[in-house]
Amino acid sequence: MTPEACSACGARSVINLTLQAAEIAQANDAFRAAIINGGHPVYQGRVVCTQGVAAEGPEFITMAQLQVAGFANFTEDNDPHGDHSMASVQVCGKTVWWKIDLYDAEYNAGADDPLDDEGTRRVLTLLFPSEY
Repeated sequence: MTPEACSACGARSVINLTLQAAEIAQANDAFRAAIINGGHPVYQGRVVCTQGVAAEGPEFITMAQLQVAGFANFTEDNDPHGDHSMASVQVCGKTVWWKIDLYDAEYNAGADDPLDDEGTRRVLTLLFPSEY
């Protein structure tokens, strides 16, 4: 548990990090599932890819997005924090990592309160392990 301030009222309280991670995981899952349908109405963000992934072409990127959108095989090894923010998929025999970072609404810094849907933006990055 960690002391924090409530994003709604500013009151100091103690945050249960396990529960916070579970709520972030739920939002990340919904965001990922919606990347193939034009985005989620509540969990806003964007999908980007590295130069290496982009060089594989639009069909490869679409296949990667489909794999990421449907990914559900989270384990303690690939999701140690329980927030469903990173894993890998196989696309055309290549390992593609994906990760979700949480930013403020202007994409200038990390999200002050990752549970504040209006003030948090997600950036899902597709990358090859060699590009990390």
